[in-house]
Amino acid sequence: MRPRSLAAGEPAAPGLVLAQDVRDASGRITLAKGAVLDVAGCALLARPGRGPVHLLEMEPGDLHEDPAGRRLAHAVAGAQLQVGALAGGAWPLVAKVRGLVEVDAARLTEVNGLDDLIVYLLPNLQVVLEGELVGRAKIVPFVTREEHVARAEALCGPGGVVQVRPFKPARVAAVVMESLDAAQLARFRAAFEEKLRFFGSELVRVEVAQATPAALAGALRASVEEGAQLVTLAGSKPMDPLDPALQALALAGARLEKHGVPAHPGTLLWLASLETGAGHVPIIGMPSCGLFAKATMFDLILPRLLAGERLGKRELAAYGDGGLLAKEALWRFPPYRPQALRGELAE
Repeated sequence: MRPRSLAAGEPAAPGLVLAQDVRDASGRITLAKGAVLDVAGCALLARPGRGPVHLLEMEPGDLHEDPAGRRLAHAVAGAQLQVGALAGGAWPLVAKVRGLVEVDAARLTEVNGLDDLIVYLLPNLQVVLEGELVGRAKIVPFVTREEHVARAEALCGPGGVVQVRPFKPARVAAVVMESLDAAQLARFRAAFEEKLRFFGSELVRVEVAQATPAALAGALRASVEEGAQLVTLAGSKPMDPLDPALQALALAGARLEKHGVPAHPGTLLWLASLETGAGHVPIIGMPSCGLFAKATMFDLILPRLLAGERLGKRELAAYGDGGLLAKEALWRFPPYRPQALRGELAE
């Protein structure tokens, strides 16, 4: 592109791109920046009284921001994302489904390293609702080189650099190893059911078991035999090496993936896995304080499991970076209730 300054009274030619708004005597915009001049636009510029106007002359290999931005948006958008209508000079990327945002950070950085091209997104693993804005794609100048866009398309490949992984409906069971009274158990059940409904899953079984390895192992096995695809075991005290919940895992044939998570609140959470003929069943253990409505590490791990991700020691160890879950970090949690803080059921 070649920048040009059109002096007062100098005629304009169709095809030039405005680099600034053109206003009438009242200050109203008559020609918007970024517009490609047509015959009518040239006639407006020919009216007396205007000052110099900045324009861009497109050269071979140049591409206007509108088709360039549309191509960039479609290139970066992966599964379960749609490109919305141009707004504010950028192309929005909108979630088609409720799920987890997944960002290929390395390729996104490469795309953003190209001249003139900008893509900004929600953070990786952010929970989004259907119809929610996930990011935008934008061309910084009004005209860019077609080769930059083509390079971005090659970098993105067929899968883009961002997608939304939808939540998969799952049958979930809960084993409670503490003696809760009826009111406490009802509170737990109501809170857990509400959280699971957000993901399209259901709580199919709640069993209060004696705090012995044999009883807990039996409850775990019974949950899996009845078709549970995810099991929570509440009330464990994992700082105790003789905690019956940890001993029950071996009896049930489960493998402990990570004993404690580098995050607060939720440090004492643990994750195990049980292989069955029907597939892999995750088991999440937590103290009784994780039973109710407040946001904890449990609410960051649960969405990933219900989106079908298999988590192990490495994935949980990575939570140390950003593991201090202060009030300022609540944006990371699922919005269970529109009127409540993210991650919480209490108003």
